Amino acid sequence: MTDQKELFKSAVLKAAARLKLEKAVECELPQSAVRVETPPSPEMGDLGIPMFAFAKAFRMPPAAIASAVADIIRKNTESDKETGSLGEFFAAGPYVNIRLNKAAVSAGILKAVLSQGAEYGSFDSQGNRPLAGKKIMIEFSSPNTNKPLHLGHLRNDALGESVSRIVRKAGAAVFKVDLINDRGIHICKSMLAYRLFHEATGDTPQSLGMKGDHFVGQCYVEFDRYLKGEKDRPGTAHPQAQQAAEEMLVKWEAGDPEIRALWQKMNGWTLDGLKETYRRTGVSFDKFYLESETYLKGKNEIMRGLENGIFFRAEDGSVRIDVTEAVGKGKDGEDHEKVLLRKDGTSVYITQDIGTAISRHNDWPFNELVYVVASEQNYHFKVLFYILKKLGFSWTDSLRHLSYGLVNLPSGRMKSREGTVVDADDLLDALHAQALDAIGERGRDGSVGNADEVAEKVALAALHYYLLNVSPAKDMLFNPEESLSFNGNTGPYLQYMGARISSILNKAKESGLEPSSADEDLALLTHESEWALIKELEKFPAAVFRAAESLDPSGMALYLYDVSKSFSAFYRDCPIVGAAAENRRLSQARLCLAECTLQVMKNAMELVLVPFLEKM
Repeated sequence: MTDQKELFKSAVLKAAARLKLEKAVECELPQSAVRVETPPSPEMGDLGIPMFAFAKAFRMPPAAIASAVADIIRKNTESDKETGSLGEFFAAGPYVNIRLNKAAVSAGILKAVLSQGAEYGSFDSQGNRPLAGKKIMIEFSSPNTNKPLHLGHLRNDALGESVSRIVRKAGAAVFKVDLINDRGIHICKSMLAYRLFHEATGDTPQSLGMKGDHFVGQCYVEFDRYLKGEKDRPGTAHPQAQQAAEEMLVKWEAGDPEIRALWQKMNGWTLDGLKETYRRTGVSFDKFYLESETYLKGKNEIMRGLENGIFFRAEDGSVRIDVTEAVGKGKDGEDHEKVLLRKDGTSVYITQDIGTAISRHNDWPFNELVYVVASEQNYHFKVLFYILKKLGFSWTDSLRHLSYGLVNLPSGRMKSREGTVVDADDLLDALHAQALDAIGERGRDGSVGNADEVAEKVALAALHYYLLNVSPAKDMLFNPEESLSFNGNTGPYLQYMGARISSILNKAKESGLEPSSADEDLALLTHESEWALIKELEKFPAAVFRAAESLDPSGMALYLYDVSKSFSAFYRDCPIVGAAAENRRLSQARLCLAECTLQVMKNAMELVLVPFLEKM
């Protein structure tokens, strides 16, 4: 329908130009301000263009302009066959509207879906990919190796993976990276707990029947309980444990072979566990960056900036920069300064990020680098981008922070050191079990194939769609029961609709009916419910591009739900297989519409990490 929009706009502009001659108007018409809109109700047509932009030029009320422009178009449709074939033009208040020729438009849209198949959604009306030639690097997940992934990571992972798929769908080359935070005091706390409570007995994740990341995470919780006196001998705190962990970090940085060996062993356990969760959730990366390999990067850049007067040395010997220009003044009205090197010359976290960003551009020269990081780090990224710009890197303007809100529980915020997080694997296991129970309660366990595999896909759909259906900027409350509902705006409902369409197509085939894409058959699709569904399918490429531009998958999730609702209304109002007795060609055309709907749903579901199910 995009071509029809352009033809409609062209016809209105030509008519406005003719009206300009009739009225002897001297000023230029504001062509760039003319926009095609969708009327609020089907009774008002399919497309509309407001005439407010022409009011000043013609010195006429917009409604009068609309009436005159519509009259001019109607009078010229006989000489302009292309315009005449578009549909019926008319004035609706201050708008020039059109009821499109459903038969011609429907055939074009459905044939585009059929011919492009899995690629539908990637091209604009001229056959171009909107982001073709663009290289986008996306950093997401960024876990610590002292604990497993939790619910917050799952939102981060879902956003990062979904955005990666969406921008790739729009034509960009995508490079997904994960920065593993594998060093620091938090890692040493888990290592110290292992030495205190597990090393003597030779405990390993394998010997305890645990995933590696779960075992190391347990050690981290054990350290906190030991420090507070909640482990070993309850009521006896061990404040010296904090100093012992700090001393262990000093030894690690000095390269102590014994400490490094334990660090490598425990990090290996964690990374194996993390990658297992990534595989389960369908998340993947092109490269893993390790903080242990990047934390010293950036120091040379800071010293270069100091020499060039970009940074300054404070009275205490630290190297700093005034970032007031980037973040504004503080509540007390004072300027903001950011430390880049401590007084002893050691790096801070942002120093590492400066060096890592430069290294990444050297590794894979991107046009855009997207950091998927929670909104708690908004200040950090404002400062990071500001410093890189001050250092003179031309690609700094291509850096973006995809800031997302926190995921909370009904009981409040999560705290990993206290063991109160919602573990990602435990949550997936619980959703899986509930989905399996639901399949059994519906009496479907014998007809869906492998019920366990289906339950896993339902669990992933429930989780991912619930996390992505909310705008990234918003905080959200995760409700497992709501996410698993088979009714309403949920992942399992979308899977159900996909399975339902598959069943319709299979039953039709068994009865000897095949979809038809012949022009004369598709011309029979004139019912309002058919037309509403076809218009929804046409919107998919634009929905992909909007989501790619905004880095917001929630619009894609909403689009999927709208398609599902439109198909449900179509199926209610327009018998498919049952119509064959009266009009076989109409039945075959409706099967084609169902087939196209299924293809678009599959394409969109892939973008929001909802696995497709043929049976459910």
